[in-house]
Amino acid sequence: MRTRVASRVARTAPPGPPRRATFGLLRKLFADRLALMSDAAVYGDVVRIAIGPKSLYLVNHPDHAKHVLADNSSNYHKGIGLKEARKALGDGLLTSDGETWREQRRAMQPAFGHKRIAKQAGLVASEVDGLVRRLAAREGGGPVEILHEMTGLTLGVLGKTLLDAELGGYESLGHSFEGVQDQAMFEAVTLGMVPSWLPLPKQLRFRESRDDLRRVADELVASRRANPVEGGDDVLSRLIASAGREPDPAVGRRRIRDELITLLLAGHETTASTLGWAFHLIDEHPAVRARLHAEAVEVLGDRLPVFEDLHRLKYTAMVVEEVMRLYPPVWLLPRVATEEDEIAGHRIPAGSDVVVVPYTLHRHPEFWPEPERFDPERFGQDRAAGRPRYAYIPFGAGPRFCIGNSLGMMEAAFVIAMISRDLVLAKPPGYPVVPEAMLSLRVRGGLPMHVRKARNPAI
Repeated sequence: MRTRVASRVARTAPPGPPRRATFGLLRKLFADRLALMSDAAVYGDVVRIAIGPKSLYLVNHPDHAKHVLADNSSNYHKGIGLKEARKALGDGLLTSDGETWREQRRAMQPAFGHKRIAKQAGLVASEVDGLVRRLAAREGGGPVEILHEMTGLTLGVLGKTLLDAELGGYESLGHSFEGVQDQAMFEAVTLGMVPSWLPLPKQLRFRESRDDLRRVADELVASRRANPVEGGDDVLSRLIASAGREPDPAVGRRRIRDELITLLLAGHETTASTLGWAFHLIDEHPAVRARLHAEAVEVLGDRLPVFEDLHRLKYTAMVVEEVMRLYPPVWLLPRVATEEDEIAGHRIPAGSDVVVVPYTLHRHPEFWPEPERFDPERFGQDRAAGRPRYAYIPFGAGPRFCIGNSLGMMEAAFVIAMISRDLVLAKPPGYPVVPEAMLSLRVRGGLPMHVRKARNPAI
């Protein structure tokens, strides 16, 4: 049964930009999607955005996000960009719905359990230690492309902790994921009006990238089948076992491939993006950098972190949370209303595209004073008390809450603590850092940074 928010209020059409603003909205849809959503949020907490023949309904209040993502989630299925994402990811955990999604989630959930992730802390710390050593070797040289390094790290962690596999030989993965993301977003913003068969450079790159991802997935499966892991509790082993119960072997093979490609993307892209934004912001705030360094020295000394250190790296965790407030890796949560609904007295027609946008929700001035300011202290116990749960949703919310949140938080905390203890990363003077809203929220054009050793707490 559907639930309603403020059902006693007479239903009205939500406010929003006037029709005459259509051209400007279309321009922002192509060039600056974050500005499009931020400008729309000024009209209220439920906003109708009319863009040509389509209307989007932006909900930008914790109560309304809770309604769409949790309380009435059965009425809201995956929305904008779903068709485009499926071209690259197939019918994996990110793109599936209904009973298919529930079966996939049940099959994969044990591999992300708290106890199992805790046991992976040593593997994560070892991978991060390798990264720190590689970066330290670049001290005094030219700038290092940090996003490239973070992508390599997160893929390595994903392979060893979730797949029990070595991904170091698949250096093309990052490039291939960029190719499929670019095409998926292009098709979404052009409303699918550009035929996919046209030999445009972007579309040719997409086909090459998609083929490469399928090749990698198939090779991982073939390798595991040839070398099965006795009692394996990793995702790859579970996927192979689950697919083996499919009556049609072709369906089973396709399921494994789709889930692997989805996991490879979601499992590395979001954490790599968060780490890129983290080191950009730390570079901009020397006092934060000094405090991170001091905490890492006090908690870790000169050893590698262990799982229990996560409770001691309190300030580091606050920095990670504030980074994801300003730059949530999943910046848009699109849904489609199956049936007509009502939110805050406003009618939401059946079939409407409804979006919850963490990027704007995390900047709502009612819940976040000085919302554009980087302030990790917001997540201190005193200041966080009383803040609505759904004012902060970097991992989504409701039934589709991110399955990999625990691993992502541990990885981000270990990387920031270990690099802050040993190194200083600094952008070239004047280097512009611009957000790019694709499937994830990434730094446009990369993030070059110089490396030097951290020599004392007052850096």
